[in-house]
Amino acid sequence: MVKAVAVLSSNEGVSGTVFFSQEGDGPTTVTGNLSGLKAGLHGFHVHALGDTTNGCMSTGPHFNPAGKEHGAPEDENRHAGDLGNVTVGDDGCASFSITDKQIPLTGPNSIIGRAVVVHADPDDLGKGGHELSKSTGNAGGRVACGIIGLQG
Repeated sequence: MVKAVAVLSSNEGVSGTVFFSQEGDGPTTVTGNLSGLKAGLHGFHVHALGDTTNGCMSTGPHFNPAGKEHGAPEDENRHAGDLGNVTVGDDGCASFSITDKQIPLTGPNSIIGRAVVVHADPDDLGKGGHELSKSTGNAGGRVACGIIGLQG
């Protein structure tokens, strides 16, 4: 079993911890808790770079080793890092569990050392018709991020 963790922080009072685990070559399970967000849906993605020198802006685009268009987690045509949305309650908190086969913790497309990012707005899953739908899901600003690191 390989495990990883990302501790999210922001300048906007958003915080949280996201855990990743993978058994063998199976799918990766992502669980987490977030707080300090407005109620509703928020885009949730793995970004290509584990660089936070310029806050969440320096984490680059969505992790996309296959060069595909943005989409929903269940779509065939999607970035590997497209994990859809997390749902935040009226208390500003979210707890979630996602299982995904395109974000391995080992091998050439490992997400270790990359970043997880929470966005200000809902991800339209590439179906919104906006000019940004096919690249970012038009999910708005980056309100929190954390670098994905190996966990003991």
